[in-house]
Amino acid sequence: MITTLLLFHGLLATALIGAITHQTLSMWWAPRAAPGSFFARFRAVNVASYTNAIIIMFVIQVFVGGVLLYPTYRVSSRVVLEQLRLAAPVGVFDLKEHFSTIALGLLPAYWYYWRQPLSTENANIRKFLTTIIAFTVWWNFLVGHFINNLRGL
Repeated sequence: MITTLLLFHGLLATALIGAITHQTLSMWWAPRAAPGSFFARFRAVNVASYTNAIIIMFVIQVFVGGVLLYPTYRVSSRVVLEQLRLAAPVGVFDLKEHFSTIALGLLPAYWYYWRQPLSTENANIRKFLTTIIAFTVWWNFLVGHFINNLRGL
């Protein structure tokens, strides 16, 4: 069951990375001309339409990872890492937990500033909230992948 949850967690994390990365890059790198090339079409998406999907995926990720998988990590994997005196991976995973908590706390503000119609005066707030959440999602994915590879399924 844990392996199935871990695979689901990884697949959902990949979808979340795709959505938040697309939103972040499209927001920071807005289109200049009519969409013709792949990169112009990539930048021309409606970035606000990703918001609810990102929030739902992030909350599910926190639930699956934090509530369902974390106790198993805490009891089995972390103990082995500490016995092997691998303090850096344990500390990096602790940062992952803290970043997740901060991003989870930012989700209501993220949702509020991405509500339709978008106001131009809050564009910078949207950019920075989205960038912080995107950084957190990427950090969590890379650290989770690293720890999983270090300890294995």
